[in-house]
Amino acid sequence: MTQIRSRRDASTAGPPAATSADAPGRVNLIGEHTDYNGGYVLPTTLPQRTYCELTLRGDHRVQAASADLSVGATAEYELGAENATHSWVDYIQGLTWALRNRGMRLSGFDLSLHSTVPIGKGLSSSASLEISVLRALRMLFSLPLTDLDLATFAHTAETDFVGAPVGIMDQMVCSLGDERSALFLDAMTRTFRRVPLPDAMAIGVIDSGIAHDHATGDYRVRRRECEQAAALLGVRLLRDVTTSDLHRVALLPPPLNRRARHVISENARVLAAVDAMEHADLRRLGSLFFESHASMRDDFEVSLPDIDRLVELSRDESAVYGARLTGGGFGGAVVILCEKNSVRETTERIAVRYRAATNREGTVLLPLLP
Repeated sequence: MTQIRSRRDASTAGPPAATSADAPGRVNLIGEHTDYNGGYVLPTTLPQRTYCELTLRGDHRVQAASADLSVGATAEYELGAENATHSWVDYIQGLTWALRNRGMRLSGFDLSLHSTVPIGKGLSSSASLEISVLRALRMLFSLPLTDLDLATFAHTAETDFVGAPVGIMDQMVCSLGDERSALFLDAMTRTFRRVPLPDAMAIGVIDSGIAHDHATGDYRVRRRECEQAAALLGVRLLRDVTTSDLHRVALLPPPLNRRARHVISENARVLAAVDAMEHADLRRLGSLFFESHASMRDDFEVSLPDIDRLVELSRDESAVYGARLTGGGFGGAVVILCEKNSVRETTERIAVRYRAATNREGTVLLPLLP
């Protein structure tokens, strides 16, 4: 549950002088590289969160500090003079830049950050940070923003200021999701509904030990390939192509045919996954997980051999219904659909076998240790 706290100067009845807020990380159950193609996604939130505290200043400077960084843990800048530095503070600069560009009145503040969301694991540490800070800014400056507005501003900051060409899924679920349900999101219309998680199912997440970065080249290449495929198919977004058009997709030059085939088939898998969840059909849902991973591996080519190994080790476990790479790929974590009563021992056993097979420090991120 989101915690937002504030305190006011006892002599005034105006805005708070300080406030704090938090926001969750997320794990995407299924629907990868579909959001920036206008398609469907099905993420849920994590118990790991980013926490921030804001205190008003008497000038127009922002001073930010992160408790989770040993190098470059502090930074400052002037409101109205935001300038990308290619470091973590750009996520904060991007937020104030986006808000001010839309006429939101801000003054200087001190910011303190702490996060339990793992960085570079495909679990939306950046969106968690953005939504946490925006929630606190909304309180501190009485900004007239809805939760959907927060997601939109966070997405603008990350794409237009930071320069990471991500879809809006991460910001939407970090702002609007909860741990009891998955957020079924139509990225084109930004409409959503919550799909309750079946009682018998548990979600495990294991970090592969390979970090990724959406602001780097491979993610950009995949997005550009999707745009090229859409143009050749005569549509604005690959969302406008369905599985009935796969015969046309097959005629595209490689690798565009494979990229488009992944997005189109993944959209269909998300719709099937929603139906499976609503009918508590975990075996069908698990099969969709495995199919999604194979498509990410073979058609979209964003998996890596060690991540494939982690998925195959999960397949060997009788309590596992399905597993797949979660997040943008080129590193990150695997999400595992498991029997509820066996999730802890199963994920720990998979992690041990993964470490023995790869010499990588595979870590169980979910379920949390007691």
